[in-house]
Amino acid sequence: QVQLVESGGGLVQPGGSLRLSCVVSGFTFNWYGMSWYRQAPGNERELVASISNGGGSINYADSVKGRFTISRDNAKNTVYLQMNSLKPEDTAVYYCSRGFRTPDYWGQGTQVTVSS
Repeated sequence: QVQLVESGGGLVQPGGSLRLSCVVSGFTFNWYGMSWYRQAPGNERELVASISNGGGSINYADSVKGRFTISRDNAKNTVYLQMNSLKPEDTAVYYCSRGFRTPDYWGQGTQVTVSS
């Protein structure tokens, strides 16, 4: 069955960095684009970044451009989200999803808290 497992979340001070990972199984990873979403308390889930199956197309939300980097390693069935210069407003549960524009499977999420 399709599985997506995120890791790497935690508590970090403003200005700090975290690297999220999402290891997938149950499907041919290099056939699919992948995305990261996030959801803060009281807010709707929002797209953070997407990457195409070969990595040649990448999109970012305006709020994270220049600070976050999405990447993938097709040999390791893993997609990453490098988050730098973190702000308190980045606090949310971060979810990995299968799909470049239309997600169809989701991970369980990993909490990111940015606070001093």
